[in-house]
Amino acid sequence: MSEEQIYENSKPARIPKLTSSVHNIGAEEPPFGSRFLTEESDVWAQNAWDHVPPPNDQTETIAAALERQRLGPVPDEEKAKYNAKPAKYWDNFYKTNADNFFRDRKWLHLEFPDLLSAAEPDAGDITICEIGCGAGNTAFPLLSANKNPKLTIHAFDYSSHAVKLVQMNPLYQDPPVGSIQAAVWDLSSENSNPPGVVPDSVDIVVLVFVLSALHPDEWRRAVCNIHRVGSIISHNIPVYD
Repeated sequence: MSEEQIYENSKPARIPKLTSSVHNIGAEEPPFGSRFLTEESDVWAQNAWDHVPPPNDQTETIAAALERQRLGPVPDEEKAKYNAKPAKYWDNFYKTNADNFFRDRKWLHLEFPDLLSAAEPDAGDITICEIGCGAGNTAFPLLSANKNPKLTIHAFDYSSHAVKLVQMNPLYQDPPVGSIQAAVWDLSSENSNPPGVVPDSVDIVVLVFVLSALHPDEWRRAVCNIHRVGSIISHNIPVYD
């Protein structure tokens, strides 16, 4: 037996953390920092869990996946094609998958309480702008939970077919409370404002898995455009995406 194996075998068994001094972990929707997985069968009950160690072989699994990708890179001419007309390929994606690919992001209010506050009945005039709205998997859960009659949601995507999917949704055509508008907009265009949005008029800008979908050369233009619109809420995969 190697020294490493002896060391691993000698370490005390990890005792799962079942309590929190800050939050009520028994709450129906406990916040981050208090979600402790105690039953394996509950693993899919939350979007994420706290204090759950990764599998022992996760590092090796990631390294093997990255190595497979390195062995079969996208040809340079294909890279140029995809980056030159991304809207075309996103249109094809949504024509194929419609609104069946991405799940509704019902976890957003857990990560970003500001969204929940904006939907309260007495929140007042609030404007939320979602950039990269896709088929509405962020906008519609928020609209469904909204109780604020003065909440306005703007949804933008540079796939015209994605925008059509949003506009065809019954919630878009007849929102129960508040209002929603959707339009085509390219976040990475130079010095551009979203259609119908005045600079500095948006209270919350939502970007979920958007920046990682842009070419690095487009990040500066995207951030400059967002900065003119309002405050940012972003959820992205920083590595291995």
